[in-house]
Amino acid sequence: MKALTYRSAHDVAVENVPDPVLQADDDVVLRVTATAICGSDLHIFRGKIPAMESGDILGHEFMGIVEETGRGVTRLKKGDRVVVPFTIACGQCFFCNKSLFAACETTNSGRGAILNKKNVRPGAGLFGYSHLYGGYPGGQAEYVRVPKADVGPLVIPPGLADEEVLFLSDILPTGYQAAVNGEIGPGSTVAIFGAGPVGLMAAASARLLGAERIFMVDEHAYRLAFASEAYGVEPIDFRKVGDPAEVIIERTDFRGVDASIDAVGFEAKGSAVETVLTDLKLEGSSGKALRQAIAATRRGGVVSVPGVYAGFIHGFLFGDAFEKGLVFKMGQTHVQRFMPELLEHIQAGKLKPSAIVTHHMALEDAARGYQIFDKADEDCRKVVLTPGGPARNVAAPIAS
Repeated sequence: MKALTYRSAHDVAVENVPDPVLQADDDVVLRVTATAICGSDLHIFRGKIPAMESGDILGHEFMGIVEETGRGVTRLKKGDRVVVPFTIACGQCFFCNKSLFAACETTNSGRGAILNKKNVRPGAGLFGYSHLYGGYPGGQAEYVRVPKADVGPLVIPPGLADEEVLFLSDILPTGYQAAVNGEIGPGSTVAIFGAGPVGLMAAASARLLGAERIFMVDEHAYRLAFASEAYGVEPIDFRKVGDPAEVIIERTDFRGVDASIDAVGFEAKGSAVETVLTDLKLEGSSGKALRQAIAATRRGGVVSVPGVYAGFIHGFLFGDAFEKGLVFKMGQTHVQRFMPELLEHIQAGKLKPSAIVTHHMALEDAARGYQIFDKADEDCRKVVLTPGGPARNVAAPIAS
């Protein structure tokens, strides 16, 4: 089969690789009908994620048709059309029983990313995301093996196009969990740092939950323009505004927002000092987005962090967070928990995640898709890949 493989930093390629096979009784083999490039895939592309090996198959946002089932699979059958969560969960361990599926204790044979690890078990395995998370082959491929198939893959009813439901695999539940973690409800004010796919899904989710005002901070004018029209955000371009948090404070009666969502993560553009420290690996992450989120949030508010972080954070103003009495909620997404209710919202027309798609490409053109998305060329918001499909590269209109 054809699959998008990692070679080294900034070098990925579609290659012929062996077809996946069933390895356990609770596996299925899926024929992929649609897959997407995620912002966190760019961390891998840029060489920022350790424990990647040449030949690893990338991709954790995908869906398709069940082609083969293990003899222990009871929820799925051949021919079912499903969306697969990017987290692999057993459904039976201590954390799965608490619906904390991303913390599953049984599916990750890798080390995990905790530095001060002691003997704690790693969290859930992830598709296509390094050997820290189990080294599972990803879904930017024609076929993929899906372990623990009775836990997670969601059967999609007829009448919904792939693009309408594809993002149930990651970015829609991630944005929604970020909004829920931010305790957003009717009348809430929220600041979202980052207008990439997760930030946009967080904005859509905040509106769904009743947010009154949404500030969105980014450096790409075209993404801010889309978010303004689609979700009614108040855009702040940090290339033009030196201190977005200060602007947000001024616009909220010098109080701050109820919640801030850091949808940027560890590759936030920081100071020259932060850049040097991270390049020398003396720090793991830039702290700029987190500092802005802390500054923009009112006393007693919530900082919600769906953006990926690892290791040490430069300039993390914990004293400011303490003095303001802030709550922090963060972590990988418990996708399985949110998929069914989000599917209902899509069916009811309350969420239209496909509106963010700008580029449709064949799987064979995936390497070019990574380059376009990485550089934010062609006003790229989101790339969807179709195995064996045509490259259309047509910007999607903003949903009415």
